[in-house]
Formats: sequence, structure tokens, C-alpha cells
Amino acid sequence: MDDYIARLRPESWPSPCFVTDLARLRANAAVLDGVQRRTGAKIMLALKCFSQWETFTELSRAKAGPLWGCCASSPDEARLAKEDFCGEVHAFAAAWSREELAETLRWADHIVFNSFAQWKIFRPLVRSMSDERGADIKCGLRLNPEHSEGAVPIYDPCAPGSRLGIRPAAFQKEAELDPHFLDGISGLHFHTLCEQNSDCLARTLEAVEKHFGAWLAQMEWVNFGGGHHITRNDYDVELLCRCIEHVRDRYGVQVYLEPGEAVALNAGVLIASVLDIVQADMPIAILDASAACHMPDVLEMPYRPEVFGAGAAGEKMFSYRLAGKSCLAGDVMGEYSFDAPLKPGMRLVFKDMAIYSMVKTNTFNGLRLPSIAIWDPDTNLRRVTRSFGYGDFRSRL
Repeated sequence: MDDYIARLRPESWPSPCFVTDLARLRANAAVLDGVQRRTGAKIMLALKCFSQWETFTELSRAKAGPLWGCCASSPDEARLAKEDFCGEVHAFAAAWSREELAETLRWADHIVFNSFAQWKIFRPLVRSMSDERGADIKCGLRLNPEHSEGAVPIYDPCAPGSRLGIRPAAFQKEAELDPHFLDGISGLHFHTLCEQNSDCLARTLEAVEKHFGAWLAQMEWVNFGGGHHITRNDYDVELLCRCIEHVRDRYGVQVYLEPGEAVALNAGVLIASVLDIVQADMPIAILDASAACHMPDVLEMPYRPEVFGAGAAGEKMFSYRLAGKSCLAGDVMGEYSFDAPLKPGMRLVFKDMAIYSMVKTNTFNGLRLPSIAIWDPDTNLRRVTRSFGYGDFRSRL
């Protein structure tokens, strides 16, 4: 850890600043490519989690990386995927407006619908755009197997009352009403996981096959969605491969996965500076980074991000509550302890900040967004690729 921080040199970067480690990104991509090579699955980058396009040369199969393309949730993500990643583009949204879908279909190769109603309404538009592009845009349906794996409710796509995916009863009803109800549909998609291991996928597949197995063999492709923590140290890659091979061989389909976190897991940090120390029930270090503005999952999920060199409160000699500089009273990252007292000007480094944080930042209070940078420990390439100022704040409003 100390060696990593010494090589990173936090004091050499702007503050606050997201720094993506290209060596760790490549290591994650190599693990994912191992799964692809063994199983024939195609792994896609979910842009909702990680969209730092400056790193796409490390990830895109069309460039130097192994991944086949991107999954998008909007016209802008789809365009970024097509223009900068240069691979396949798969798009899903809980609902499409005609304008959004028409724009998305300029870039997407696969489009997934969340309901039969949307599929029926927009089938002519898909055909028209396919003819206009001279490309066969493949259409899919999202399934809800009504099987939860204990994720935090706000992140559980199969929680009771979820708006995501077609439930078994609705699927069966459509089949009874129209024997040709899947004409024009080439694939099925499900997404049930969040930061989970492959045992959760194995149980999910049992539910998917139970409810939808009769139709899987009619498909060309099946998308296992995201939430697979494939690059985590304790992840059971062997079981994942067996799951993929089972579906591939039994139903004769191309399997896709669209992890976001696994691609950039532990591949980025957020560097912040201590601005002041104030005293309340314990010392509070106010930082130039904000949980509310720069790492909102800390408040949404919620969770306590790890900090290099820090322990839990009371574990080390000097304990502090780390807090942001916004006016939100709850703008707090958590309680930590350190070997030495914190002082204004000191740099702190938050771990695992490539995923979700960059794509969720906001300018509440007019706080400027952290700079964005890339670092290659193998070559010592160090480059700030994006800085933000008043114009970025003003142009949003």
C-alpha cells in the first residue's frame, strides 16, 4: 500500500481528482478476456458505471483491448459507444420516447424493450431505421424472473414492485394470445445482480429457465446483464464459466454479459485535500471533495469508502469524521482513524472510485467537479485529461 501511494504521488495531482490506473484496468480486462476465450461469451462495458472514454483504447476489441462493445441506456451513451468504443452497441431503457429511440437507433446494434407494449409500438420504427442504416438492428425483451439475490433494495431489479422486466405471468399471457408473439425478437435479457458472485447467477439461471426456458431455444442470444463482480479476488470464475457454457450448449445461443464494475473495479482513486479540522463530538476533517457531489453512492447506497492508510474509527491513534464542503449537513464519508494527526493541506486517497462516482457527479452548491486523469504505472504516463470550471456549471442550467 505504501509503495503504491509512493508511486501514485497524490501531491502531484490536482485536488480533487479522479485518477484511473491503466495497469489495473488492463488486469481486469485480462480476467474478463479469459472468460470470453474459454466460453465464447461476449463481454460488454456498461457505460452507466464507467464511461471514461480516454481509457477505451485499453478496453475496446476494435483497438487494443478485449471487450466487444458497450451497453447504453440513452442516445448519448449509445453515440459515445459507437464513436469512441467502436464495437457493438446494445441499448436498454425502462421506457423509450419515440424521439429518444429514433436517435438511439442511429447507433445501436441491439435494442432491448422493457415491455410488450413498447415492442409493439416501436417495431415499425426499428424496421424503418434498419432499412435506413442498411443494418439489421436486433431486438430483445427484458425478463424479470422474480428472483432476488438480497441486493440493497434500491439496486435490486427484481425487488417487489420493480418496474424492470417482463414477469413470467405476462410473458405466458402474451404467448397464449398470439403464437407469433416473438416474431422479430432475437434475444432475451435479464439483470438481477448487484456486486455479486457467480453462485447468485447460478440460482438466477434456475429461475430464468424455470419461467422462460421454453422460449430460450428460439433465441439467437441471451444477455445475462450486469452485477457480476468477476474481477473481485474471491469471485468464482469457474462457476461463471459453467453457467455460460450450460446456457450456450443447451439453447444454442450467443451469451452476452454487461458488467460495469468488474471492468474498472479497484482501478481508480479519488484524491482529496484536507481543508480544515473542526471539533464536534469528534474531530471532523472537512475536505475539498464531497460525498454529495463527487461520490453520491456513499449517501445513496449507503457505504463507507476505504481510504489508503486509514482504519476504522478507534483502530489507529487518531480518529476523524471525514466530511465534504457542501452545505448538506449529511455530506459525510464516514469515520476513520490514522497513524498521525490530519492537518490542512494533507492529501487523502479514496479507493475504488472509478466505478459509478465519475458518472454520477453533480454540481450542487456550484462545487466544481474533480479533475479526471489517467496514470499508467508501467510507463509512468501521467495526464490530466479533463478539468472543470464555471462554464461547466453554467452550461447545465
